[in-house]
Amino acid sequence: MKVRVRNACIFFECSLCMAAISFGQTAKAHTTNWADYGGGLDSMQYSPLTQIDKSNASHLTLVWFYPVPGTIARFNFNPLIVDGVMYVLGEGSAIIALDASSGKIIWSHPTVGIPIDRGINYWESKDRSDRRLIFSADSFLQEIDARTGASIQTFGADGRVNLREGLGRDLKTIPEIQTGTPGHVFGNEVILGSATSESYGSPPGDIRAFDVLSGKLLWTFHTIPHPGEYGYDTWPKDAWTYVGGVNTWGEFSIDERRGIGYFPLGSPTYDYWGGDRIGADLFGDCLLALDLRTGKRLWHYQVVHHDLWDYDPTAAPKLLTVRHNGKTVDVVALPTKSGFVFVLNRITGKPIWPIEERPVPRSDAPGEQSWPTQPVPTAPPPFARQSFTADDIDPYMSDADKQRVLEILNAVNNHGIFTPGTDKRNSIQIPGDVGGANWGSGAADPKTGILYVRTSDSPELKLKLTPKAPLRIPYQGNMETQGHAIFNQMCMTCHGPDRIGVRSPKDIGIEKFEQIVTHGEGEMPGFSDMPAHYLDALAAYISDPDASGPVKIEGAGGGMERMPPPPGITRYFGVYENRILGSNGLPAISPPWTSLVAVDLNKGTIQWSVPLGTAPGLAEKGITNTGAAAVLLAAVRNAPVVTAGGLVFVGSWGDRTIHAFDKDTGRIVWEQQIGANPEGLPSVYEVDGREYVVFCAAAHPSGSAPGEGYAWLAGKEDAQGYYVFALQK
Repeated sequence: MKVRVRNACIFFECSLCMAAISFGQTAKAHTTNWADYGGGLDSMQYSPLTQIDKSNASHLTLVWFYPVPGTIARFNFNPLIVDGVMYVLGEGSAIIALDASSGKIIWSHPTVGIPIDRGINYWESKDRSDRRLIFSADSFLQEIDARTGASIQTFGADGRVNLREGLGRDLKTIPEIQTGTPGHVFGNEVILGSATSESYGSPPGDIRAFDVLSGKLLWTFHTIPHPGEYGYDTWPKDAWTYVGGVNTWGEFSIDERRGIGYFPLGSPTYDYWGGDRIGADLFGDCLLALDLRTGKRLWHYQVVHHDLWDYDPTAAPKLLTVRHNGKTVDVVALPTKSGFVFVLNRITGKPIWPIEERPVPRSDAPGEQSWPTQPVPTAPPPFARQSFTADDIDPYMSDADKQRVLEILNAVNNHGIFTPGTDKRNSIQIPGDVGGANWGSGAADPKTGILYVRTSDSPELKLKLTPKAPLRIPYQGNMETQGHAIFNQMCMTCHGPDRIGVRSPKDIGIEKFEQIVTHGEGEMPGFSDMPAHYLDALAAYISDPDASGPVKIEGAGGGMERMPPPPGITRYFGVYENRILGSNGLPAISPPWTSLVAVDLNKGTIQWSVPLGTAPGLAEKGITNTGAAAVLLAAVRNAPVVTAGGLVFVGSWGDRTIHAFDKDTGRIVWEQQIGANPEGLPSVYEVDGREYVVFCAAAHPSGSAPGEGYAWLAGKEDAQGYYVFALQK
């Protein structure tokens, strides 16, 4: 595909704010901040601090812990630290300011609704008289005063901007649009991606910029092109009116000097069948470069054509300067779910090493026209495995499990990476739709040009495609929460989030309620095959909606259609049965299941690869080279941070352990087990000359996945919170 280029300035500069101010108290000197998600606008997950290094990291000790009681479905917050104050997500989803050196509470701001769970944004005026925290809750963009925690009522309408508006869709079809990942603040713009759901008829994932002071919409980039826009001809006519997705739900990066944003864009909905979106589907699965002052496209590179695997890129692109063919080149490097790293010239979008269009298996699904080739980088080599055969079966499984997995492999559609789903039999997908690399998976060292990728190997069994929509409910949660998930998928389109017209079992009786749901009434269709326990859960939610917890189901599962298909088209759905686990809860593929990989972007080679974490049951037997077992979605969403002190800090999910690796060799320098499972991105900062590292850790209950106690360790509820480490004084 042709790439259009616009000239941009040539120099790149990464700056980290170092300031000395106070919140109505004596200024704190020598404070180095972690003032943005991922450490900065460039999302490098890099710290220039050097106090903690290879020689002394073994002396790290826990200096304070801030608890967040209970269990939270998603708890992977990246704390911000500005001028000695740490901002975190706390109990009850409140935003809390803490003294970053002691953990003492400064203020707490209770949020209305469910806020984003991975981080928030910070902005300050040039004279620093106005400082704000920016976040979304229940798809409303909001701001609070960073010094007091008070809401900024002059922002938007009464302090809120409705993110559901302006997307060209009926608001009733948009139950949620905010992404769990914060955007970035560029000048006086706050730039946001979105989470569009993965159902047919979900809203489009437009990229938008809002004015920090007023909340006014400044510009919009249509990720699904409208008539007359570039890329419109890569879709069926009017696809922009009914296709959704193509959204930056993970991270993006900004070259501040050039004013360019680099956005990984998700797959179009629906993820696993594209008969209603025949074509290459720009800008689905693209790395998109935008002029952030205007929202105009500079260039794009599509890493998957007509995606049928949910291989959307979501990890932040890394902005590095490398040596290539004897010259210095500014590059953008994108690690992906498929296990490839795409390395492109940052200004032109041209590949640094050749990327070949190679033939891939063709789909035989009804109505489907899969793309005949997919782009494959010739360098660097893949950092994740891309096939699963009988030779790869986990040697630690029982003989009965090995035989069961072998029978699965012999019966399914299994042709390695880019094996499409079919309506005739089940299929194997490897890497699975969570990667490979997922959000937060990459950290990069600007001094060396080395990219560090946290990757997972976990093949998934995709059930054969069917024209009947599957239902998905959370792994965990009470009956009301599970009923809430069912309502969102089955009932939201007609009844809306406020449950308009819904009659409660408390009012009409449980028998009448079940009769209406299963047989229909008036214009409402019946759902005759709804399982009894789904009916019970739906009744529990309708009877007491306030008792349900937050619902956010990610991954496969089509849900119900939010709008009818185009005339003459029957849509198909696919869903993963599981990640093919043994009876012991361990993945069916041989270890390592999780790895930390160093990729040299100067040479296009793998510098080293080491297992990350252990499976507790095997570790007790002395088998420690396995990496953590990916049995829950959280298990593949830990993030590394690299430092100028020569270390890579990263947690491993399942064995409740945090690590420091030698960034040059992959050798473990320090590790410590904690009471909960570390998730998300750690933050590195300095206060009064002392360097700290903070990890967020979650308490997943033991009943939320098979193999607890052997494949993984549940987090303790009283151990959920923020763990802060520093060198002993």
